[in-house]
Amino acid sequence: MLTEEQKGFMQEAIRLSQLYMQKGHGGPFGCVVVKEGKIVGKGWNSVLSLNDPTAHAEVMAIRDACKQLNTYQLTDCELYTSCEPCPMCLGAIYWSRPAKVFYANTRQDAALCGFDDSFIYEELVLPIEQRSISLVATDNSEAIKVFQEWMSNPDREVY
Repeated sequence: MLTEEQKGFMQEAIRLSQLYMQKGHGGPFGCVVVKEGKIVGKGWNSVLSLNDPTAHAEVMAIRDACKQLNTYQLTDCELYTSCEPCPMCLGAIYWSRPAKVFYANTRQDAALCGFDDSFIYEELVLPIEQRSISLVATDNSEAIKVFQEWMSNPDREVY
């Protein structure tokens, strides 16, 4: 059960989803990032307004929070999102490492509205050669040198 404060954060995510959907920015999705009881990042689906298929609410909120907090990790934060994150957003969430994610609508609810990402979940478990988008490995003799340079740098910051 959510506290009254947490309900308020979820309501803000839902409000953003409706507001920016109505403004034509993209689909009905909103997200806020919270740290120590304060909203530090906001995002909404901006796929249409930015012509960017990665401009999902969670990704935009993570970007905003990281910019506001001057960090690339959100370890002491919580995300409140109007819908269960898609696979791309889930990946971004794991990379940003928040403590917890709260969501309202489920991915099944989203699918009923035409936002069905089940094909991505299905693709991820297929062998590479069976996926619908071809992934072609090429010669890595030059690219591997960059990795080797990275590994030999004693000042690298592992994240």
